[in-house]
Amino acid sequence: MARGSRLGRFALGCLCCLVLATGGRGGVSGEGEVAMPEVVEVEMGKTAIIPCQFSLPENGSYAYIHWHSFDKTQRKLIISMIRDREQNTDPKLKDRLSILANFSLEIRQAALQDAKVYICQVGLGSAGVAENRTTLRVSKAPEPPIIQKTDTGITASDSEKYEIAKCISRNSYPASTITWYKDEEPLTENGKDIEIRPMHIMESSGLYTVQSTLLAQVTKEDRHAVFHCQVDYSLMGVKQTIVSKNFTINIHYPSEEISFVINASRPVVKEGDSVTLHCKADGNPPPEYTLVKLQDGEEEPLSDVSGGKVVLRDVDRNQSGSYLCKVLDLQSFAELNASVNLFVNYLDVPTVRIVAVDAEKQQRKHTPREGDTLLLTCNTTSSGPVEFQWEKKGEVISTDHLLKLTKVTYQDMGEYTCRVTMPEVPGLSRSKVASVVIHSKPKLTTPEGVVYVKEGEVLNLTCSVFSVQKPKFFWSAKNITSHPLSSRNHQHNSTISIQVTEALLTSGINCSAENKLGTTEHQFMLELRPAATKPGVPDSDEMLKPKESNGVIIVAVIVCIMVVSILGAVLYFLHKKGKLACGRSGKQEITRPDAHKDEIVVEVKSDKAPEEAGLLQGANGEKKSTGDQGEEYINLRN
Repeated sequence: MARGSRLGRFALGCLCCLVLATGGRGGVSGEGEVAMPEVVEVEMGKTAIIPCQFSLPENGSYAYIHWHSFDKTQRKLIISMIRDREQNTDPKLKDRLSILANFSLEIRQAALQDAKVYICQVGLGSAGVAENRTTLRVSKAPEPPIIQKTDTGITASDSEKYEIAKCISRNSYPASTITWYKDEEPLTENGKDIEIRPMHIMESSGLYTVQSTLLAQVTKEDRHAVFHCQVDYSLMGVKQTIVSKNFTINIHYPSEEISFVINASRPVVKEGDSVTLHCKADGNPPPEYTLVKLQDGEEEPLSDVSGGKVVLRDVDRNQSGSYLCKVLDLQSFAELNASVNLFVNYLDVPTVRIVAVDAEKQQRKHTPREGDTLLLTCNTTSSGPVEFQWEKKGEVISTDHLLKLTKVTYQDMGEYTCRVTMPEVPGLSRSKVASVVIHSKPKLTTPEGVVYVKEGEVLNLTCSVFSVQKPKFFWSAKNITSHPLSSRNHQHNSTISIQVTEALLTSGINCSAENKLGTTEHQFMLELRPAATKPGVPDSDEMLKPKESNGVIIVAVIVCIMVVSILGAVLYFLHKKGKLACGRSGKQEITRPDAHKDEIVVEVKSDKAPEEAGLLQGANGEKKSTGDQGEEYINLRN
């Protein structure tokens, strides 16, 4: 190797000088002296640097440097530096050995076989030969420890020790050591309840596999204990540790206690809820469970029991009662049992009864009529105290189980809801709807007022009444055409068609509706529509039509007149100033007749037909001829 290429490593040699100054030892044969550290540590697979520092006499120089390895009793030359030329004498090591610029020995990819004593020998010419030695130590960290715990359960015992687990640490150098921990406390073999069996195995690679087996007596209390092992090793002279994963052990012990509880979504159980009966014993493995219901002194087994649990879905009042859980422990063959009481609250749909009482005679009646008193009673059966509430159209009208309606009318008809709740059981509510029907003579719902007609027209009239019973309709007029009777929600309509005559205008038309409780009459008053008296005044038919369209037309015409007036004024002003040259041909010319030369006139054309041009009528209301309506002059002066 050229000396120039080694000069770059001189800094590393300076660091080695510091080691030599404090821990080096010299071997001298002549006047020279070589300093080397006693031990050099390297991690397997990394690069090892073994320093070699020597002093020369004044004006002296070295002749050669030999590096030897010493294994047991054999000393072997492995590499040399003679007059700045490197010579590798061991072909097996030539790819991994080098002498650095400061004469240190470099060993790349250090292996376990490299752990030897290395001798640095320096030839000083006439000054003689000097040498010294260093021990190279190679170390390797172990792989993370593996835990192999006992798969089968361990029976709790006060006298026998069972294998708990094995801790295995592979491929370390030198051999590592293993320590067991329970709940973070170290375990040591005591010859009583704890035994530890270590084992070291050297692999073909020269690395060590260390194994430790833990045996111990366990009790029921150890079911929650947490174990782990710790591997201690040395790497490059520094002590280090690796910790395994925590683990617990499966301990078998007999059942000593049992619990039996009811799990429900609410503190209070009601019909329709789902309930879970849960029985649990503290033994391991879990014992066999049997759940039964006590019914009249007999046991009725429950089905679908899994792991001491059974789910009762949509429970009802018949499932209330006592339940028993039996446990048979397969280790001690002892039987344990526990019981629990289930109470299911219930509330039935209420029943509603309606009683009608004659207000005068104070006697009950089968058919409610106007003026009577109605008594609505609401009753139910339940497992506890209840509260009542009467509602109509969503509004609360009473909080008693009895609802009293006095002097009823047909307006009191409708649906009444009785709602019952149990305050002690949230969410438990039932309701019942009762329909109240009041019988009375027909009630007129036809609007009153005058009907405007034309003589000779065919008139349609409708008579409307409210009646629970279907009424009969009678009309006073003859020669009528009756339409089919329509009825809906006790609302009945009778419609007829009749031609208006002078006699009918005088007599009017009467409509009467009759049921078993009485008759109701209504008279339709007929009047002629007012006739039109002036041209342009709408007749009675037009009076009944919407006025919006006529109003819009009038407003539009007024706006047009205003625009034309302003335009005429502007044109006149421009003409007076001489800025507007007016032509005298065509209908667009603005003219001034001789008799009215000071007046401004504007020609306005109309696209409307003569009968629609209302604004073109004469002062007496007469319409102009077609020829006169072609052009119109409007005086804008005034």
